[in-house]
Amino acid sequence: MFRHATYAAFAALLMAAAPGAMSSASAQTLKFGLAEDPDALDPTLARTFVGRVVFSALCDKLVDISPDLKVVPQLATEWSWSADNKSLTFKLRPGVTFHDGEKFDAEAVKYNIERHKTMQGSQRRGELSAVTSVEVVDPLTVRLNTAAPFAPLLATLTDRAGMMISPKAGQALGDKFATAPVCAGPFKFVERVAQDRIVVEKFDGYWNKANIHFQRIEFRPFIDATVRLANLRSGQLDILERLAATDAPSVQKDAKLKLGSITEIGYYGITINIGKSDKAKTSALGSNAKIREAFELSLDRNGINKVVFDGLATPGNQWVAPNSPYYAKSSPIPKRDVAKAKALLKEAGNPNPVVNLVTPTTTDARNIAQVVQAMAKEAGFDVRIQATEFATSLNMADKGDFEAYILAWSGRPDPDGNLYSFHGCKQPLNYSGLCNPALDEILNDSRLTTDMAQRQAAWNKAAAIVLAERPIVYLLHRKWLWAYGNKLQGFKEYPDGLIRFTGMKLG
Repeated sequence: MFRHATYAAFAALLMAAAPGAMSSASAQTLKFGLAEDPDALDPTLARTFVGRVVFSALCDKLVDISPDLKVVPQLATEWSWSADNKSLTFKLRPGVTFHDGEKFDAEAVKYNIERHKTMQGSQRRGELSAVTSVEVVDPLTVRLNTAAPFAPLLATLTDRAGMMISPKAGQALGDKFATAPVCAGPFKFVERVAQDRIVVEKFDGYWNKANIHFQRIEFRPFIDATVRLANLRSGQLDILERLAATDAPSVQKDAKLKLGSITEIGYYGITINIGKSDKAKTSALGSNAKIREAFELSLDRNGINKVVFDGLATPGNQWVAPNSPYYAKSSPIPKRDVAKAKALLKEAGNPNPVVNLVTPTTTDARNIAQVVQAMAKEAGFDVRIQATEFATSLNMADKGDFEAYILAWSGRPDPDGNLYSFHGCKQPLNYSGLCNPALDEILNDSRLTTDMAQRQAAWNKAAAIVLAERPIVYLLHRKWLWAYGNKLQGFKEYPDGLIRFTGMKLG
């Protein structure tokens, strides 16, 4: 529906017009196609999924996840909870250095956790809010203390909250750290040209360097999925992330390419400004719960899946997929009901509400916006699409400069990571502006126990509130799709959508 042969021709013209922009590279250079240009390359400030792809090369974490979502060692080799579940103690890997030669130790961990918690503009503050202190036990032992049990803490540290930057570089650069990031990952930062490339090179001091086979990685953003695929086929890329689902069959038939896929732990949804800024007061959708209900009822999730994702995604209405053990079965997916949607709009006294819908310029997001526009129109909505560069759209969301916003969240291993920061009062990712004290109490209770039955009971209660308020209209859960040349070896799919470069090489 949305594919055009002219895209490939256009890509070829671009490459012919600027041969120096994508020069031939050695076999040790991996050319990686990104779906967007990342935001700040600072683990404390970063918000984008695509930034996490780059961080996989730059910044090791205390712990990581396996393909089956188990927590595994990285910079920490082992960990243990105290008897009262209020302290988490890590034993750190010896002999680790940051890219600037500074040693990684317990003091460095203390610096990083405190930076995440206190730095102006930190996106990790909510994730680590339960941590009350960081205790240096000895140079290779560090303890994180909480006032009460905090079940999601270990899982939280498998992502940006657990990434370690050089304290020396962090102190020297402050909020400009993203211009020259210094971490302890397998690759060190070389350069960044906005909207064009991010280049990293192998760090010879890396603790696991024997399993790193690329000398250099060049990350290049191509917003249009068809152009991204054209560059892979022409040899300008070795691998790309977020292949368009509609292109998966052609990749499978191409003898020179391989397809990787796995169901995500995140979601696609439409965030609605119901209290983030004054725009909520003047927005029909943001100011009236009946209109939000009508908007959801105008949408056919199965139809969106078929048109945009070739039926490969999983329709859903919550922060986890219906096949997740953490799904609230008491709040199932509502069926499309245009007649009821029209009746609700009539009751609300606004039969033809205008909805200004911000969407990133990525292929999937634009296509979702167009399908939503067509579906909602049948119920009386006038959806006006505002396509915006991704990092800019996040800034708009952060400021509340939107009415509705299509946003994909890549997901976290613990459901709390898909829920708390988006719906807790004044949390960093709460773009909707929802603030419900009863919901806050439920969310906090879900963090106090490691008993999954008790946590699930709390999430069921949370679902009842969130799905009635509709700060986010959840749509579906994608399959992560990668396409790569058949010379690339050692690639493994992870449900968080990220790449682990360890063991990968070009044959």
